Amino acid sequence: MKLHAAAFSERGAALALKIALAFGGTAWAPDKYAEKGVLPFGASLADWTGARFADSDAVVFVSSCGIAVRAAAPHLKGKCEDPAVVVCDELGRNVISLLSGHIGGANDLAVRVAEITGGRPVITTATDVNGITPPDSWAVKNGCAIENLPAAKQVAAELLSGHRVGVAVTDELMPAPYPITLWLRPKNLTVGVGCKRGTDPEVLKECFLDFMKESGYSPLSVSVLASIDAKKDEPAIIRLAASYKIPFETFSASELMALPGSFTPSSAAAAAVGVDNVCERAALAASRGGYMVRLKTKYSGVTFALARKRSI
Repeated sequence: MKLHAAAFSERGAALALKIALAFGGTAWAPDKYAEKGVLPFGASLADWTGARFADSDAVVFVSSCGIAVRAAAPHLKGKCEDPAVVVCDELGRNVISLLSGHIGGANDLAVRVAEITGGRPVITTATDVNGITPPDSWAVKNGCAIENLPAAKQVAAELLSGHRVGVAVTDELMPAPYPITLWLRPKNLTVGVGCKRGTDPEVLKECFLDFMKESGYSPLSVSVLASIDAKKDEPAIIRLAASYKIPFETFSASELMALPGSFTPSSAAAAAVGVDNVCERAALAASRGGYMVRLKTKYSGVTFALARKRSI
């Protein structure tokens, strides 16, 4: 977790440093309190907060809620994008989960910070205070992507009313089994990709979406895009991975050729990069002991293959 803690007093700076060190993070304060490991804000608080929202998993304000709210407000994008935001008074007595309690993990972070400060975590989300496991929290803890976030709110509301609900946890594309279905997509698929140098990023994305649809699996279940080292700087693949916020892994020709199994041979690939099949071998390599789900599928200048991990 990449965590930053901000404080605005001498006592607060000491506590911010203690919290930051516990998470391997960084503590910040105004210049006059920035010493002994605490860094100065440098820019305005607004600029500092904007930078931290862009590069952090969590921000802890050792301050009043008012300071934290005013600092964060201009930079809020949504619960799927904002970092966890926690507010702690300078004595550490109250540790408040302020933003991104479930998906961002602020509720859990508040509990952990309170253990450090000896204070009490303050959690206000309805499902938590009623002892109900919120579906979006469960998704994050179990490595699933949420396909339809509005349904998560509806499901949570039904749970709070004591009603039974339907949640589908699957990587497969299928008709909705319930009147309101929350789709949670386990991140258990790996996609191997090969393409001509300079492939248009939009073309590659269109091919990818078609490949996943025809395969019958959700693109949100893809945990890794994989290829050969020769493609590590291919802009189209890099952009595709970034659009789904997943890693792009590459393997050497010798690593790919060392994989046991039967693969669809390609004399052109062998001549170009020294591997008889890039996409199938890369998908299998990224699965770390998994198995093939769909063999090489060819598009114009593009190939894809799909593998599944044995566990997530």
